[in-house]
Amino acid sequence: MRTFKKGKEKIVAVCDAELIGKVLREGELVLNLEKYASFYKGEEADEATVEKELLTATSMNLVGENAVAIAKRMKLVKDSNVMKIQKVPHVQIYKI
Repeated sequence: MRTFKKGKEKIVAVCDAELIGKVLREGELVLNLEKYASFYKGEEADEATVEKELLTATSMNLVGENAVAIAKRMKLVKDSNVMKIQKVPHVQIYKI
């Protein structure tokens, strides 16, 4: 998990560890977790820590079964809003 703060904005990026370094492709969709590994690489975080950070985030970028499942449990996202690339769930959430 990695967090970025600028003024009142807080971005939380969470990616399942086993996906870092991979490039996912499906049709024209590409999710390059190799090139953008530094965006997601931060500290390892347990579910409670991720939940705490998501509660105060203004923007979230989540990749992987575990990361997206946390947002679903928190009712931050519905299944219909989750995109899958090579069967890997990915979602971006913006609080307005």
